[in-house]
Amino acid sequence: MKRMFSSVLSPLENDVLVVLWPDKALRVREIYQKLKKGRKVALTSVAVILDRLFEKGVVDRRIETGRGGLRYVYFPKKDRKQFELSVVDETVNRLIDKFGSVAISYFNERFVKGKK
Repeated sequence: MKRMFSSVLSPLENDVLVVLWPDKALRVREIYQKLKKGRKVALTSVAVILDRLFEKGVVDRRIETGRGGLRYVYFPKKDRKQFELSVVDETVNRLIDKFGSVAISYFNERFVKGKK
């Protein structure tokens, strides 16, 4: 699977989101079934990664009752485009926080003046 967000997500976190975005909401086992076709992964690892993504605020979950008891259904908080924009926004803000006017001058030179 294509690694799109390697600077903010682990490879498995990235792969989980790539599976989750088109389907909108899936149970852990459903995500695991799709992932195991392209990589060696344990069901417990998928569950841990989903919990981690939940803690990071990237996905949300609801409880569903099924055979055998309760289980989580996970869904992304943002679609792929919204997530990409939030990563860019966060990155730009960190650059400005760290480099201040140097970053702003760079962006001005690169993106404003470069459009002429």
